[in-house]
Amino acid sequence: MLHLLRGQPGRLLDPRQDAAPPLRPRSARSHPAAPGRPRELPPHRPRRVRAHRRAGRGADLAPGDRVTVRILDAGPLTTVQDLGRPGHLRYGIPPSGPLDRESFRLANRLVGNADGAAALECTYMGPRFQVDRPCAIAVTGAAAPVTVNGVEAPRWTTLVLRAGDTVRVGAPRAGVLSYVAFSGGLDVPLVLGSRSTYARGRLGGLEGRALRPGDVLRVPDGPPPVVRALAPPPPVGGEAETRVRVVLGPQADRFTDEGLRTLLGSAYEMTRESDRMGARLHGPRIAHARGHDIVSDGIALGSIQVPGDGQPIVLLVDRQSTGGYTKVATVCSFDIGRLGQVKPGRKVVFTAVSVAEAHRLLRESDALLDGLLREETA
Repeated sequence: MLHLLRGQPGRLLDPRQDAAPPLRPRSARSHPAAPGRPRELPPHRPRRVRAHRRAGRGADLAPGDRVTVRILDAGPLTTVQDLGRPGHLRYGIPPSGPLDRESFRLANRLVGNADGAAALECTYMGPRFQVDRPCAIAVTGAAAPVTVNGVEAPRWTTLVLRAGDTVRVGAPRAGVLSYVAFSGGLDVPLVLGSRSTYARGRLGGLEGRALRPGDVLRVPDGPPPVVRALAPPPPVGGEAETRVRVVLGPQADRFTDEGLRTLLGSAYEMTRESDRMGARLHGPRIAHARGHDIVSDGIALGSIQVPGDGQPIVLLVDRQSTGGYTKVATVCSFDIGRLGQVKPGRKVVFTAVSVAEAHRLLRESDALLDGLLREETA
């Protein structure tokens, strides 16, 4: 592999391009092993790469550039996301993007953006930030308190800010993920066609990482603010048990009948080990019929892997490309957001639906969301 990669002209991956370059095996060269002690490779010296000098801490702004959002407190995990970078899993790069796509899209629509404009995803406690010029924002998702200059402000509505206003998104009473959209979106570099942050790979967003105090984000000029409001849905994740619909497979035959009954008849607790890569659940053991290992294959969004301990892991937006554990079922895409809003300690209950039923429910979910989007832009 070392010779194969060494034979490639140029960089293996240029994040500024929309696609990764293909490897060319024909350029590989091999050499017979020489006698004697193998030569040691030189030590690896990691190099820090600055993704964007016009956004971030210590940014140098050209004449006419205007800093818009200064992060005062960042919260434990606040990242820039758009609707993701699909099509790169074959290179080991997940799509990323928001866990709760519905709340994300609605936040953007409330400020007049396209659905995929870059916005903030806030996990647990949100950020405190200040704007230096007028703009419009909207906060959706978890039931988190929002204040502007210390005064409580509504969620699920357009908030028109003045220059110097300070906004805080607090810890949610129910749910986990809050979304903050800015009229005009967030101006961070495109990496492989997306502005989404993939923190494990240090790609996208602001320097490939979660926000920190002192960071500065730029917002392009957006449409004139129009105040819109949307009645918030019931707080997802606030229930004692959250129902999540799944389609059995692709390796359901590798589990006993009792194991399948356990999956569908038990409540599983969301654990603190869960993250954007996967939701780790704990509950009754799901029994395998023919072992838990398979030849590694592709991982779809919502795949439920069951390793040897019988505890399910739901793979999410920052998942790996392939995996060698059996997958008992797949969470329907329209319920990924519901799952992402479940707090640790809360319970998840799986309900099986057919592929045809999943398609019908997806169409209904899309129609409901589109209806809400049309209603709030009317």
